Amino acid sequence: MKIPKKTLTAAAISIFALLNANPEKINFRADYMTGRNGSKSDTTKLIGNAFVQTETMEIKADTITMSGDNFRYITAEGNVDGLNTESDMTFTCGKMKYDRTTKIARLEDTVKMVDKKNDVTADAQIIEYNQNTEVALMQIGVKILQKDNTCTSAHAIYRKKEQTLDMSGNPKITQGEDTFRAQEISLNMETNEITLDGRVSGSVTDTKKEEEAGSATEEKEGKQ
Repeated sequence: MKIPKKTLTAAAISIFALLNANPEKINFRADYMTGRNGSKSDTTKLIGNAFVQTETMEIKADTITMSGDNFRYITAEGNVDGLNTESDMTFTCGKMKYDRTTKIARLEDTVKMVDKKNDVTADAQIIEYNQNTEVALMQIGVKILQKDNTCTSAHAIYRKKEQTLDMSGNPKITQGEDTFRAQEISLNMETNEITLDGRVSGSVTDTKKEEEAGSATEEKEGKQ
Protein backbone atom coordinates (compact mmCIF):
# COMPACT_ATOMS: atom_id res chain seq x y z
CA MET A 1 0.00 0.00 0.00
CA LYS A 2 1.45 3.34 -1.05
CA ILE A 3 -0.37 6.66 -0.82
CA PRO A 4 0.83 9.81 -2.59
CA LYS A 5 2.08 12.73 -0.56
CA LYS A 6 -0.69 15.09 -1.70
CA THR A 7 -3.38 12.70 -0.48
CA LEU A 8 -2.05 12.71 3.08
CA THR A 9 -1.39 16.41 3.37
CA ALA A 10 -4.89 17.30 2.20
CA ALA A 11 -6.44 16.12 5.47
CA ALA A 12 -5.86 13.87 8.45
CA ILE A 13 -6.78 10.21 7.96
CA SER A 14 -8.76 8.22 10.53
CA ILE A 15 -8.77 4.49 11.13
CA PHE A 16 -10.55 2.32 13.69
CA ALA A 17 -8.78 -0.44 15.61
CA LEU A 18 -10.51 -3.00 17.83
CA LEU A 19 -8.77 -3.34 21.19
CA ASN A 20 -10.21 -5.84 23.66
CA ALA A 21 -13.52 -5.57 21.80
CA ASN A 22 -13.58 -1.80 22.36
CA PRO A 23 -13.18 0.41 19.28
CA GLU A 24 -10.45 3.02 19.47
CA LYS A 25 -10.13 5.70 16.86
CA ILE A 26 -6.64 6.52 15.61
CA ASN A 27 -6.01 9.70 13.63
CA PHE A 28 -2.80 10.07 11.65
CA ARG A 29 -1.19 12.21 8.99
CA ALA A 30 2.19 12.57 7.25
CA ASP A 31 3.84 13.75 4.05
CA TYR A 32 4.14 10.18 2.75
CA MET A 33 2.95 6.72 3.75
CA THR A 34 3.79 3.10 2.92
CA GLY A 35 2.36 -0.09 4.39
CA ARG A 36 1.00 -3.60 4.04
CA ASN A 37 -2.16 -5.32 5.19
CA GLY A 38 -2.39 -8.90 6.42
CA SER A 39 -3.76 -11.05 9.19
CA LYS A 40 -2.21 -9.79 12.46
CA SER A 41 0.61 -8.18 10.48
CA ASP A 42 -0.75 -4.79 9.49
CA THR A 43 2.06 -2.27 9.13
CA THR A 44 1.81 1.40 8.25
CA LYS A 45 4.81 3.72 8.07
CA LEU A 46 4.32 7.47 8.13
CA ILE A 47 7.23 9.51 6.78
CA GLY A 48 7.81 13.25 7.15
CA ASN A 49 5.93 15.41 9.68
CA ALA A 50 4.31 12.25 11.00
CA PHE A 51 1.51 12.56 13.54
CA VAL A 52 -0.55 9.94 15.39
CA GLN A 53 -3.38 10.55 17.84
CA THR A 54 -4.99 7.85 20.00
CA GLU A 55 -7.50 8.32 22.81
CA THR A 56 -4.71 8.99 25.34
CA MET A 57 -1.61 9.87 23.32
CA GLU A 58 -0.49 12.42 20.72
CA ILE A 59 2.83 11.76 18.98
CA LYS A 60 4.81 13.78 16.42
CA ALA A 61 8.05 12.56 14.81
CA ASP A 62 10.04 12.37 11.58
CA THR A 63 8.74 8.83 11.05
CA ILE A 64 6.09 6.76 12.84
CA THR A 65 5.42 3.05 12.28
CA MET A 66 2.20 1.37 13.40
CA SER A 67 2.30 -2.43 13.44
CA GLY A 68 0.88 -5.60 14.96
CA ASP A 69 -2.65 -6.82 15.41
CA ASN A 70 -4.97 -3.79 15.14
CA PHE A 71 -1.91 -1.53 15.15
CA ARG A 72 -1.04 -2.45 18.72
CA TYR A 73 2.53 -1.10 18.51
CA ILE A 74 3.58 2.44 17.65
CA THR A 75 7.25 3.26 17.03
CA ALA A 76 8.32 6.88 16.53
CA GLU A 77 11.83 7.99 15.50
CA GLY A 78 13.53 11.32 15.02
CA ASN A 79 12.55 14.52 16.87
CA VAL A 80 9.83 12.76 18.84
CA ASP A 81 7.42 15.13 20.59
CA GLY A 82 4.48 13.77 22.54
CA LEU A 83 1.65 14.44 24.96
CA ASN A 84 -0.10 12.03 27.31
CA THR A 85 -3.54 13.59 27.37
CA GLU A 86 -4.69 11.50 30.36
CA SER A 87 -1.96 12.59 32.77
CA ASP A 88 -1.03 15.90 31.08
CA MET A 89 2.61 14.87 30.67
CA THR A 90 4.74 15.98 27.73
CA PHE A 91 7.93 14.39 26.43
CA THR A 92 10.64 14.73 23.79
CA CYS A 93 13.20 12.11 22.76
CA GLY A 94 14.99 10.49 19.82
CA LYS A 95 12.97 7.26 19.77
CA MET A 96 9.75 5.98 21.29
CA LYS A 97 8.02 2.59 21.47
CA TYR A 98 4.41 2.48 22.65
CA ASP A 99 2.22 -0.56 23.34
CA ARG A 100 -1.46 0.41 23.15
CA THR A 101 -2.51 -2.74 25.01
CA THR A 102 -0.25 -2.47 28.07
CA LYS A 103 -0.21 1.36 27.89
CA ILE A 104 3.57 1.33 28.39
CA ALA A 105 5.77 3.85 26.56
CA ARG A 106 9.55 3.41 26.32
CA LEU A 107 11.39 6.64 25.53
CA GLU A 108 15.05 6.56 24.47
CA ASP A 109 17.85 8.91 23.42
CA THR A 110 18.06 12.24 25.30
CA VAL A 111 14.65 12.04 26.94
CA LYS A 112 12.91 14.99 28.58
CA MET A 113 9.62 14.38 30.37
CA VAL A 114 7.55 17.11 32.02
CA ASP A 115 4.76 16.55 34.54
CA LYS A 116 3.09 19.92 34.13
CA LYS A 117 0.55 19.41 36.90
CA ASN A 118 3.21 18.80 39.56
CA ASP A 119 5.93 21.01 38.05
CA VAL A 120 8.38 18.10 37.70
CA THR A 121 10.96 17.94 34.89
CA ALA A 122 12.99 14.78 34.27
CA ASP A 123 15.95 14.18 31.94
CA ALA A 124 17.44 10.75 31.24
CA GLN A 125 18.65 8.52 28.42
CA ILE A 126 15.83 6.02 28.96
CA ILE A 127 12.41 6.48 30.56
CA GLU A 128 9.73 3.79 30.66
CA TYR A 129 6.31 5.15 31.61
CA ASN A 130 3.27 3.07 32.54
CA GLN A 131 0.05 5.00 31.91
CA ASN A 132 -2.04 2.66 34.08
CA THR A 133 0.10 2.96 37.22
CA GLU A 134 1.54 6.41 36.40
CA VAL A 135 5.03 5.19 37.32
CA ALA A 136 8.16 6.22 35.39
CA LEU A 137 11.37 4.15 35.47
CA MET A 138 14.40 6.26 34.58
CA GLN A 139 17.91 5.14 33.64
CA ILE A 140 21.30 6.69 32.83
CA GLY A 141 22.13 10.31 33.53
CA VAL A 142 18.94 11.01 35.47
CA LYS A 143 18.28 14.62 36.47
CA ILE A 144 15.01 15.71 38.06
CA LEU A 145 13.98 19.26 38.92
CA GLN A 146 11.10 19.92 41.32
CA LYS A 147 10.54 23.13 43.28
CA ASP A 148 13.86 23.77 45.11
CA ASN A 149 15.09 20.19 44.59
CA THR A 150 17.72 19.18 42.04
CA CYS A 151 18.06 15.38 41.99
CA THR A 152 20.66 13.35 40.09
CA SER A 153 21.32 9.61 39.91
CA ALA A 154 21.88 6.66 37.58
CA HIS A 155 18.46 5.14 38.26
CA ALA A 156 15.18 6.58 39.56
CA ILE A 157 11.53 5.64 40.04
CA TYR A 158 9.02 8.48 39.87
CA ARG A 159 5.50 7.77 41.14
CA LYS A 160 3.23 10.52 39.87
CA LYS A 161 0.17 9.67 42.00
CA GLU A 162 2.09 9.40 45.28
CA GLN A 163 4.52 12.20 44.36
CA THR A 164 7.53 10.18 45.49
CA LEU A 165 10.98 9.68 44.00
CA ASP A 166 13.33 6.75 44.74
CA MET A 167 16.93 7.06 43.49
CA SER A 168 19.96 4.77 43.36
CA GLY A 169 23.33 4.76 41.63
CA ASN A 170 25.28 7.62 43.21
CA PRO A 171 22.15 9.64 44.03
CA LYS A 172 22.34 13.25 45.14
CA ILE A 173 19.80 15.88 46.15
CA THR A 174 20.61 19.57 46.26
CA GLN A 175 18.29 22.00 48.07
CA GLY A 176 19.68 25.50 47.76
CA GLU A 177 23.12 25.29 49.42
CA ASP A 178 22.35 21.97 51.15
CA THR A 179 23.41 18.64 49.62
CA PHE A 180 22.57 15.04 50.51
CA ARG A 181 24.24 11.83 49.29
CA ALA A 182 23.71 8.12 50.02
CA GLN A 183 23.50 4.72 48.36
CA GLU A 184 19.74 5.15 48.12
CA ILE A 185 17.64 8.28 48.51
CA SER A 186 13.87 8.68 48.73
CA LEU A 187 12.11 12.03 48.39
CA ASN A 188 8.52 12.87 49.24
CA MET A 189 7.87 15.71 46.82
CA GLU A 190 4.82 16.99 48.70
CA THR A 191 6.36 17.20 52.18
CA ASN A 192 9.98 17.61 51.00
CA GLU A 193 10.97 14.81 53.41
CA ILE A 194 14.23 13.04 52.48
CA THR A 195 15.20 9.50 53.52
CA LEU A 196 18.88 8.50 53.16
CA ASP A 197 20.11 4.91 53.32
CA GLY A 198 23.73 3.65 53.19
CA ARG A 199 26.97 5.69 53.22
CA VAL A 200 25.14 8.87 54.09
CA SER A 201 26.92 12.20 53.66
CA GLY A 202 26.09 15.79 52.95
CA SER A 203 26.40 19.40 53.96
CA VAL A 204 23.84 21.76 55.49
CA THR A 205 24.07 25.53 55.81
CA ASP A 206 23.11 26.97 59.20
CA THR A 207 20.85 29.79 58.04
CA LYS A 208 20.12 30.89 61.62
CA LYS A 209 23.79 31.65 62.30
CA GLU A 210 24.05 33.50 59.00
CA GLU A 211 21.02 35.63 59.89
CA GLU A 212 22.44 36.38 63.37
CA ALA A 213 25.80 37.33 61.88
CA GLY A 214 24.07 39.59 59.37
CA SER A 215 22.06 41.29 62.13
CA ALA A 216 25.19 41.83 64.23
CA THR A 217 26.98 43.44 61.31
CA GLU A 218 24.06 45.79 60.63
CA GLU A 219 23.90 46.73 64.33
CA LYS A 220 27.63 47.46 64.45
CA GLU A 221 27.45 49.59 61.33
CA GLY A 222 24.51 51.50 62.84
CA LYS A 223 26.53 52.46 65.93
CA GLN A 224 29.43 53.81 63.90
